[in-house]
Amino acid sequence: MIKRTLHFGNPAYLSLNNAQLSIDLPHLREFGEEHSKKSIAIEDIGVLILEHKQITITHGCIAALLENNVAIITCNHSHHPTGLLLPLEGNGLQSKTYRYQIEASQPLKKQLWQQTIQAKIYNQAAVLRERGIPMENMLHWVKSVRSGDPDNFEGRAAAYYWKNVFPKKVEFFRGREGNPPNNLLNYGYAILRAIVARGLVSSGLLPTLGIHHHNQYNAYCLADDIMEPYRPFVDQIVLKIKDNGENFLELSTSLKSKLMDIASCDIMIDNETSPLMVGLQKTTSSLVKCYEGKQRKINYPIIL
Repeated sequence: MIKRTLHFGNPAYLSLNNAQLSIDLPHLREFGEEHSKKSIAIEDIGVLILEHKQITITHGCIAALLENNVAIITCNHSHHPTGLLLPLEGNGLQSKTYRYQIEASQPLKKQLWQQTIQAKIYNQAAVLRERGIPMENMLHWVKSVRSGDPDNFEGRAAAYYWKNVFPKKVEFFRGREGNPPNNLLNYGYAILRAIVARGLVSSGLLPTLGIHHHNQYNAYCLADDIMEPYRPFVDQIVLKIKDNGENFLELSTSLKSKLMDIASCDIMIDNETSPLMVGLQKTTSSLVKCYEGKQRKINYPIIL
């Protein structure tokens, strides 16, 4: 079942009532109770985004959301995601899976990172191909990536990709603090990161212990690893917004809504199409099997 992504950009009171997320929107009370009060089954929710400063949520509601493996995202004064809450327990075999993850050898991690970078560059090349941009060098780099990517083909591919993916008239430099449309990319990647972290927890993995990223201040190193081949799906949404001539200087509610659709966009894994949030579970489950020695390859999506 496709889980819903809910975004609250106005004052709201959120509570728990009979396994339902009870929503009270005070700014709509003048239009009647049928508009201001709603309820949604907790089990139908996958991601909850809390943006407005005047949102009140009960502890019982938070506990129920986490028990149902909902990723709760909080935003800062600039309306950008700044925090993420995930459940401590997301899988019945969690301690067993943790052990395999912790004991994973360095050669295995390097091989998994090689696969990750190959999948990322391949999908970036597919985005370029969609836009009629030469990408044969990218496909050559995919085949050239060695275990652990010691030659940094990820960096080479990124430099070429970001230099060419946007129209020449758009002076673009990819950077977290860079000019728009970096704002759209940052927002989309933050949503994607939460979805990936949620999927990892569901599969019984620790999002903190990465296969490549290992910053001691980063609580989501593994999520940052696994999301890499998924980033081009966010890029496609941002490019479509740009192609449609929409104003992306400000991160409007409309643009946020389009970026949140990343959870339900179609992806293909092993010749099967599914929504991203559903397909992601195939990726995280395959990673568990790699740690256990039952499988040698992570199942990543490809852009055809």
